[in-house]
Amino acid sequence: MLEQDNGGVGKMAPLTATPPSGRLPDGGASAVRRVAGEVLRAPLDRRAWMELLACLIGLPLGLAGLIAVVVPLALGAGLSVTLVGTIPGLLLLVGSLALARALGGLHRRLAARLLGERVAEPPPPRPSRGALGRLGARLRDGTAWRSLAYLVAKLPLSVLGGYAAGLWVLGVVNVSYPFWWAGFRNHPPGTTLRPVPVITLLPMGRFEINSYAGTFAALAVGLATVLLAPWATRVVAAADRWLVRALLGPGAMEARVRDLEETRALAVDDSAATLRRLERDLHDGTQARLVALAMNLGMAREKLGEGGEAPDADRARELVASAHQTATEAIAELRDLARGIHPPVLDGGLEDALRTLAARSAVSVDLRVDLPHRPTAAIETIAYFCAAELLANVLRHSRARHATVEAAERDGRLRLRVRDDGVGGARLGAGSGLGGLAQRVRTVDGSLAIDSPEGGPTEVVVELPLHA
Repeated sequence: MLEQDNGGVGKMAPLTATPPSGRLPDGGASAVRRVAGEVLRAPLDRRAWMELLACLIGLPLGLAGLIAVVVPLALGAGLSVTLVGTIPGLLLLVGSLALARALGGLHRRLAARLLGERVAEPPPPRPSRGALGRLGARLRDGTAWRSLAYLVAKLPLSVLGGYAAGLWVLGVVNVSYPFWWAGFRNHPPGTTLRPVPVITLLPMGRFEINSYAGTFAALAVGLATVLLAPWATRVVAAADRWLVRALLGPGAMEARVRDLEETRALAVDDSAATLRRLERDLHDGTQARLVALAMNLGMAREKLGEGGEAPDADRARELVASAHQTATEAIAELRDLARGIHPPVLDGGLEDALRTLAARSAVSVDLRVDLPHRPTAAIETIAYFCAAELLANVLRHSRARHATVEAAERDGRLRLRVRDDGVGGARLGAGSGLGGLAQRVRTVDGSLAIDSPEGGPTEVVVELPLHA
């Protein structure tokens, strides 16, 4: 830009892309302050103390667990290959694996309590008939073998955890040097004092001090160690969390079996709930109307007269009209019940059904459908009800003015995406019906993902297999 000199003539001011020497840009200074604040607060953070406790417990527990499990396991494996020691060896193997499984559960609970790492508990071994069957089930217990692998991997990690805990202890000890020196090393002037060692566990190693002034060097080293120690325990805790997730939770096959069992239970519960709803609707609605219809027709027959009695034509017409209205309402209720079981609009395919939903919506809906292969009827029904529920949520909760519905085939799966420009904040279990949708799609091995920050927009993605 131009700058005026004393003569009034404009000259070009120097342009610099770097801050003045010795100063950081505002962003760099704030980053330095943020990092410095985290470093200074780390020794006082509850997370750091819980990770320190995990390291202190981990070293003796890791040593004891390895000795209690690996030694009998190795002995049992050696005996089982001999002719006379097969039975005792197998018993030692089974006992070692059972102990490894129990210790894995203990480490899993400690990780949840101290490190906040919660993994699902593996299912118990599947029982088999007979002594040999039970023995084989124990030997094939994948959870026990993974727990054994965790105990083996935990030992070197426990040693590192002991080193990290030692940093805490020695850091605090070194910080205390100036405070106890004056009380315990207060000798007359000229007295020659034996040097006091300062152990650091840092690259500088061990050094000695023989004066009060030297204690401040120990204090500085101690403060640096105390500030470094939480990050050392954090590294060990992060590695332990990874081991817990990888080895102490259910295996891939076990997790799959558990998921199938849960989805089967959900499907059974959903079917039972549907049958109860149909029974209640038929009993309270259609059946009551048909009873009223029969009563009205009976009274109309009486009013028309029998055996030469004079008919009451006006009253009979009223009863017949009421019966006609009741029959019409019963037919409408039966039609609604049938539509709830299988919407007739799906007879033409999911694309036509979604177009009907979009056309009936009170919110403007942009629809995009790309389905080269038609899903099975069960998948189309689930996708239709999901789209209907999500569009109803857009109208009831989001205060949106526009919504987008996309149904496309991606990697052999049906991907339904509903997005709106509303206020956001949608959550599972928040009274929006999303929890029910999540359960519904899980019954066919599908998934539901929600991205709805406060202020919007909201996007819900439902993925379903093409064939149930």
